[in-house]
Amino acid sequence: MALERLQKLIAQAGVASRRKAEELIRSGAVTVNGKTVTQLGTKADPEIDHIKVNGKLINPKLKKRKNVYLLLNKPKGVLSSTADPQGRRLVVDFVPLKYGKVFPVGRLDYNTEGLIILTNDGELANLIASSRVIPKTYRVKVKGIPPEKAIESLRRGIRLEDGYKTAPAEINLIKTTEKNAWYEVILYEGHNHQIRKMFDAIGHSVVKLRRTRIGHLTDKGLSVGKVRELSPEEVQRFFAFSAEKSKKMKY
Repeated sequence: MALERLQKLIAQAGVASRRKAEELIRSGAVTVNGKTVTQLGTKADPEIDHIKVNGKLINPKLKKRKNVYLLLNKPKGVLSSTADPQGRRLVVDFVPLKYGKVFPVGRLDYNTEGLIILTNDGELANLIASSRVIPKTYRVKVKGIPPEKAIESLRRGIRLEDGYKTAPAEINLIKTTEKNAWYEVILYEGHNHQIRKMFDAIGHSVVKLRRTRIGHLTDKGLSVGKVRELSPEEVQRFFAFSAEKSKKMKY
């Protein structure tokens, strides 16, 4: 096996996501051949080197580990996390035991339902969570009917109350009723509570929010609370799509 970055190996072992693995390295929780490593980018070969995280050897996990890729249609009132001190229901509670330990890719708000990927593959998790080219599509119900001028400002990007400047977004009106408006919103970023904050900024709070699509994956045929495996083709499409888009952006 060739040399690989430590954070990638830790993620591949299913110990933590790539981002969390970097935090573990910086905190001094990782050793290679008995020596503490804190430098990001350090490489190791699990066929030769003994890699430990918090004192536990991860090499056996790398040898027997099989990548798992799942798609969950998350219900409202469920945390996008692997643990909660308050004992609330978690996305991992919907995963059958046969799949072993997985973690959510990104987050969906506690009161938001819809698609979320769960995996033990840190490489895919990092690709999707950090990507600015893989779109996430949402169906949004808001209080009242916003004027088109306000929606246009959201399409261009606005400065949120917390200081974050949103990137341009695709927003399409689906329908209106006497009291509400429904929109399809497509984002290429994932700032905390972003859609809710966007509509709060124009005075029309979100009443209901559901993620219906992640890249090429849709919620078609997957009812709320259900989980399914992703096919190898579905997984590979993320890597191929991201590579193609990144290549085009360079020219």
